[in-house]
Parts: sequence; C-alpha cells; structure tokens
Amino acid sequence: MIKSVFLTVILKNYQKVMEKFVIGLDFGTDSVRAVIVNAANGSEVSNAVSWYPRWKKGLYCNPIKNQYRQHPLDYLESMETVIKEALAAAPSGTGGKIAGISFDTTGSTPVLIDKNGTPLALNPLFSENPNAMFILWKDHTAIGEAAEINTLCSKWKIDYSKYEGGIYSSEWVWAKILHVLRVDETVRQEAYSWVEHCDWMPAVLSGNTKPEELIRSRCAAGHKAMWHEDFDGLPSEEFLGALDPLLVSYRKRLYTETWPADKKVGILLPEWAEKFGISGEVTISAGAFDAHMGAVGGSIKPYSLLRIMGTSTCDILIAPPEDMLGKLIPGICGQVDGSVVPGMIGLEAGQSAFGDVYAWFKKIVGWPIQYLSDPAERERISDSILDRLAEEASKLADDDTIPVANDWFNGRRTPDADQTVMATITGLTLGTDAPMIFKALVEATAFGSRAIAERFIEHGIPIREVIAIGGVAKKSAFVMQTLADVMNTEIRVTSADQACALGAAMFAATAAGIYPKVEDAMDVMGQGFDEVYRPNPEKVSYYNLKYVKYKTLAF
Repeated sequence: MIKSVFLTVILKNYQKVMEKFVIGLDFGTDSVRAVIVNAANGSEVSNAVSWYPRWKKGLYCNPIKNQYRQHPLDYLESMETVIKEALAAAPSGTGGKIAGISFDTTGSTPVLIDKNGTPLALNPLFSENPNAMFILWKDHTAIGEAAEINTLCSKWKIDYSKYEGGIYSSEWVWAKILHVLRVDETVRQEAYSWVEHCDWMPAVLSGNTKPEELIRSRCAAGHKAMWHEDFDGLPSEEFLGALDPLLVSYRKRLYTETWPADKKVGILLPEWAEKFGISGEVTISAGAFDAHMGAVGGSIKPYSLLRIMGTSTCDILIAPPEDMLGKLIPGICGQVDGSVVPGMIGLEAGQSAFGDVYAWFKKIVGWPIQYLSDPAERERISDSILDRLAEEASKLADDDTIPVANDWFNGRRTPDADQTVMATITGLTLGTDAPMIFKALVEATAFGSRAIAERFIEHGIPIREVIAIGGVAKKSAFVMQTLADVMNTEIRVTSADQACALGAAMFAATAAGIYPKVEDAMDVMGQGFDEVYRPNPEKVSYYNLKYVKYKTLAF
C-alpha cells in the first residue's frame, strides 16, 4: 500500500513536469537565440534566432576607436520576434504551458538609465546617441579609466579588485560608465544610475525597473562591478569619490544585495505575455552572463574547465567554497560565490578574441570579394574561405615554416587583463602563404587557452576535464584538434547547439519550482556530448616547443 501511494505521488509529479515548458533566451553579440525546452527531460521543443537589425548595419560602432554600442530597441524587438518564432515552430498549445523564462546576456554590457530604470537611448532626445546605449562587452573606449581604477585599488586601504583577479578591465562596468559620464555632458545630466543588460531584461518583463529595487545578478556584480560581501556590497562612496566625484551619487542609487540566477524576480507582465502569445502565470528568473549559464547548460562539475568558444572565449570553473579558503587567483576575471552554480565559487577567465581572430583574417584575404557584382557569388565565396583555409592548414607540416603569432587582436583578457596590448605575427617570409598564417593564428588562440589553464593550475586549481561549447567548438574540427594538441588534453564538445540558452532554461525551471536546485535540473535536462577530441602524441612535443616561442613573443 505504501509503495502504491509513493508511486502515485511520483507519477503525479512527473506528469506535472511533463506539462511544463521553459524558455531560455541567450542574448549574444550579434543576435538573440531562444529555445523552448521540455522541463521533464531537456529535449528541445523548438528554437529561433533573431539578428539585431541596427547592429547588423554596423550602427553606433567605430572599430577604429574600439567603440561597440547596442541600441536597447535591438534587444526588445529581437526578443519579441524570437519568442514568437520559437512558439510558432512549437506544437500547438505550447504558449499555454510555459512555466518560466530566463536570460543570459553578454557582459559587462551596461547602460545609463533614468529614475524609472529606462535606458537613456529610449528617450527621443538620445535615440541616436551611442553614449546613451548599452556599452557592449568588447568596447574598449575606457582603457584610461580602467588604469585609474587599478592605480587607486593598489593604494586604497581595501583592494576592491582582489576578488576580480587583482586587475580591473576596460571591459567592465565602472570603467565604462565613468568614461561615458566624462565625455558626454548631455548624457551625464540625465543619467540617474546604471544597469547591466542581464539585469534589465528580467526587470522589463517583470515590471520592476526602479534602479534601487530591481534584482541584480550576483554573476554580473561579483565579476565586473567589484561587489563582494566582504565589502558590504559595492566599493564605498569614499573610494568612488576618490576615483571621480561624478560617481559618488551612484553608490546610493545601486544595490547592496545580489542574487544567483535561480532567484525568482517576478511574473511575466500581461502586456508582454500578449505580445509573445503566452498565457498563464510565467516565472521570470534573475539573469546572468552567457558564459556562466552556458557552463550550466554544458553540465559543468567541480573542476571542469568549461570553455565557451565564440567570437571571444570565456573559461569557467566551479569549486567548493571550502577548497577556495585563502586562495586568490591573480589575473583572472573573478571568483564569485554563486555566480555559476549557487553554493559554489565560480571562477572566470577568457580571451578577448578567438573566433574574431579568424573572422579578421577572413576579411583580409577576402577583401577583393566585395567588388564582385553578384551578391550570391560574394556570399558563396566568403562563406567558403575559413573552411578552405582550415582544410589546407591541416595538411601543413609542423615545422619552422609556420609563423608564430599571439592572440591579442582585441587586447588581453586573461591572464592579466591589458587592453592596450596588440597582436603580432613573426617569422613571415616571401614563401609564407595564407594557410600558413591561418595555422599560426589558430595555434595562437590555442596557446592563449593553454596560458589560462596554466594560470589556474599554478595557483592550486586542478583541471579534471575540459568541456567546450559554442559556435567554434561545433563548427571547426581543425581548431578543436589543434586545441587538444596544444593543451595536451581530451576535450568533450556538448551536444546542445544552444548550450547557453539551455542553461538559461535550466535556471527558469528551477526558479519556477519544477526543480529544487539547478543541479537537479542539470542532471535531468543535460543533453550530453557528441564529440571528443584527443591529443595526437606526435604533435604534443612540437607544440610544447612552440608554446615557449609564443610565451616569449606574448609575455
């Protein structure tokens, strides 16, 4: 009798989960992706992608000045489009069975806001002003401000950068906000506070956008804003005032508490539900950065090195708090309790350019293509360039005819952030051709990855496995095999095409109460691995020697 009752309860709970779907939204650099996932097993019901229309046109960006800005309307319009398209591709009635929505975004991607929490670019007065828009993660206009922060941290009674690797980056929020406030008086006069993209999206959909009250991400705050419980939150007014008096008023308009991504922020507003075609009560959970949710979608475990490999890379590790007592890892992008998995210390590192390096070289060798009169022919040839380069580069001998390069095409994120450094290619001769240079660039990005892994290991953080997710991991066998050879380790590639969005879906299921903790959602909803790259022993010794040359060139 007891067994029968127990089975009945289990069956009812299973049926309850079976009726629920969750939506994970992944706001990337170029587009937003949505996946609708069955919360019972992690199977993908449908997906859709929407490209940011203004960004696609190159608006508000100036690559020569390292300025990359995104209009908030790109996010709002693309979000509405992508959810509608995902629901349209799902079975009829799915819109009535959505239990939760969660978000990941790039970061640090902050924006200045007014007293209502509205980005200034949504004010007609600032609709075309890049300084009133979201400052994308790879915007490096604040190099000077980052240097000032590092100088002050080194002299201050509290080193507010110590949990962020000891070096504050121009890619992070305080440097970016200070830069904009300094260079644009009109924006400065109207700005009341700032918000990260990953915090603004759930605030918009749940209706709580007031700067002092909206839920702030532990992930964003800890890794990019120098937030820590030891500091009673953000850096003090005294510190910010010493940096620049412009920042003093912002401290009281921000936050003290932060939350992991399993936090329920609120309920989807009726007006948004109507726009999306969703009915019923839908939980909105707190946001986080793409890499950190991607680590969850990629089934991260303690001491897995999970690599999110796209335009840049982000390397994520988690460790039990007791293992991190007394450890401060220098030159990384932070160690934050709960930034990935609640209850675990999340450690972040990464490369400022990875796939972007290959995209740069593609533009260089394909420069004449733009003058072809047939658009279809232009696209066909352009799309084939990297595949052909990889094919030919894979045939090359491993010898001194291949140049040596470093990977600092967009500065250096880790180890030891420095956005002033630039890339170098050495060893060129009149016999050097495009496949040779491409091979050198791929090796450089792999060497940069190895440098990150070595930084963790040198400071007592073991790496028990390497897991890869993202576009490069799924599309380029040549890059992945080179990476396995250079790092001399097995690399598993996740099956999920949209691992970041899947991780968001796992947090949505947890916040909606379908699972008591995100680890349970990971166990049930994880999609496993579909590719394994193993190092070639005959190549390992060659790359060990060439890595020494890379370090001489790079460091």
